Amino acid sequence: MLRIIALFAGVLALSACTNANDLNQEPTYLGDFQLGHNVVVAPNLTKGPASREASEEEWIEVMTKAIDDRFGRYEGERLYHLGVSIEGYVLAVPGVPLVLSPKSALIFKVTAWDDAKQTKLNAEPEQITVLESVSGPTLLGSGLTQSKEKQLDNLSRNAAKLIENWLVRENANNGWFEGDAGPTEEARKAAASIEEEPSDASALVEEAQSEAEALPES
Repeated sequence: MLRIIALFAGVLALSACTNANDLNQEPTYLGDFQLGHNVVVAPNLTKGPASREASEEEWIEVMTKAIDDRFGRYEGERLYHLGVSIEGYVLAVPGVPLVLSPKSALIFKVTAWDDAKQTKLNAEPEQITVLESVSGPTLLGSGLTQSKEKQLDNLSRNAAKLIENWLVRENANNGWFEGDAGPTEEARKAAASIEEEPSDASALVEEAQSEAEALPES
């Protein structure tokens, strides 16, 4: 729990630029990917500081839907399963505008499985930190302008997008969804097209993760 809280403390001041509003566009290339099982759990769910309350059931429901909405568009020839464990969250509460500027955040781990080979594609779960998208309604922090339900939807949609980005990068680097062909030029072009967070934000998130990992588990 200490690690999760420390990580939140390091990233809550950041702003995200994840664009999850692209579901009406052609999916980013992912080789032969088709979503099989979509398993979301939250056995270690931790609420961060200054946060609204959200239950395991609420998080599982919104995250499952967000993943289905994004990956249900893929019609590849092989099945792959996604397992997501939601670790911690902050759903910003109303604060003082321009001073506290409360932000929402989510931390989760994801594992991808190859159905045909019955093996994990990543030996260790990939940990991803999600921040709320910056827009007019969230510029001063979503706690000031959004309901809890809207915050949940915003973060889960961004989470699904970041999972997609991660899979696209792994396909470009390791050919996860290219059969025996290995990384292809099309996969590399897809990875190059991904809209990334600013490098300074990524560096700060990595620094916060390193500091949090140095703390004891409890």
